[in-house]
Amino acid sequence: MKSPTPTALIAEDEPVLARGLLKALNKAWPALHVCAVTHDGDTAVEAAALHLPDILFLDIQMPECSGLDAAEQIVDHWPAQRALPLIVFVTAFDRFAVDAFERAAADYVLKPVEPLRLSKTCERLVARLAERQAGHHLVAQDDDGAALAPWRVLQAPAAPEPPLQLIQAGLGATVHMVPTADVQYFEADDKYVRVVTSERSLLIRTPLRELLPRLDAHQFMQIHRSTVVRATLIDKVVRDDAGKVHLYLKGRSEKLAVSRSYAHLFKPM
Repeated sequence: MKSPTPTALIAEDEPVLARGLLKALNKAWPALHVCAVTHDGDTAVEAAALHLPDILFLDIQMPECSGLDAAEQIVDHWPAQRALPLIVFVTAFDRFAVDAFERAAADYVLKPVEPLRLSKTCERLVARLAERQAGHHLVAQDDDGAALAPWRVLQAPAAPEPPLQLIQAGLGATVHMVPTADVQYFEADDKYVRVVTSERSLLIRTPLRELLPRLDAHQFMQIHRSTVVRATLIDKVVRDDAGKVHLYLKGRSEKLAVSRSYAHLFKPM
């Protein structure tokens, strides 16, 4: 049986670098078919949903939607019965390698892309695809057969400093001091993060990704790339007919979306 032609998507916000990577891939892996080249994260998410490529080459630093964010969105909307794409992050900074591998990346390459390094990456990808073809690669699934991505769950702060105790939320000329003990959930809202308590909702400018390491991991749980909730307030988790998962907090009527990346955290005991 002939193996299907492997496919890939490239997301790189610099057109010159995108063309360079495409040319280098053509030399390193002639059998690879690059089905789409995009220049921003949002378009990459759309193209991935359309083409369902085997491999993603994602630039980490792209405006608005980074490669890390795009990868998470792609996985969240990936067809349940199809093996997740192999992800290769492309970055100019070696320090992003940790973030890449925390998101279960197959590999990462540094800019400018060196032919020898890219060849080694392609060899690894060929081997991974061969394992899948042979049936040796098992995709983690939830109870409904949906593929699970081992995205990072909220971790305890790496620094020895204690968890954040107060949130300083500005409103006009006033700064409101909100104890984290009063916060029911955090939700990314465009360029801000909404801090929601039982009595009010305030906005802060600190990105959610910067706020996460400063929260008490025993108190807060991430359920979506844009939502973190107080774990003890979770009342019920519901899966609808379309397979989407939502949860409700005690004393609140709104439903909060749970992404596929975190749905496996909510299983009956």
